[in-house]
Amino acid sequence: MIMDMDKNNKNLWISAAVIVLVIAGLIYWSIANDNSPEEELTQNTSPTGEVESTEDTSEGSVNTRASSGAATLSYQKALIQYEGARLQLDTTCQGTPDNMTFKNGTNIMIDNRSPHSRTVRVGSTFSIKPWGFKIVKLSSSILPATWLVDCDQSQNVATILIQK
Repeated sequence: MIMDMDKNNKNLWISAAVIVLVIAGLIYWSIANDNSPEEELTQNTSPTGEVESTEDTSEGSVNTRASSGAATLSYQKALIQYEGARLQLDTTCQGTPDNMTFKNGTNIMIDNRSPHSRTVRVGSTFSIKPWGFKIVKLSSSILPATWLVDCDQSQNVATILIQK
């Protein structure tokens, strides 16, 4: 009789542990698959179906004056102008290429290829709109300098070496 009670107690504890794990798993899954509405995307599509975007000239861009009415750089022109000086952030916040070297004072394109706004740290911290890009100046008083790029909660998604 006592052995049956111990066995029942043990089964009760195992059942309770399984229930707690299932609930924790459901909570984690619910958070990971949050389908809440994202901020409204302000993008146009061309007749070929490609996204047309212009430079995000909010704080963090070298062209902040453009937001006061001056012409902004189109995505197509930026791809040409910053060929070889572009860090692309994908939908999982990973950087391509993940290792770059530039001279001090070089402007580079940080390209957000995601439907989500991104908080990016490249020397300083700034936000990039969905499908947007910023032009950022790499400048350091101590050379050579190694800057690690962070994207949202992902750290060290790319490394930038700044030289004389």
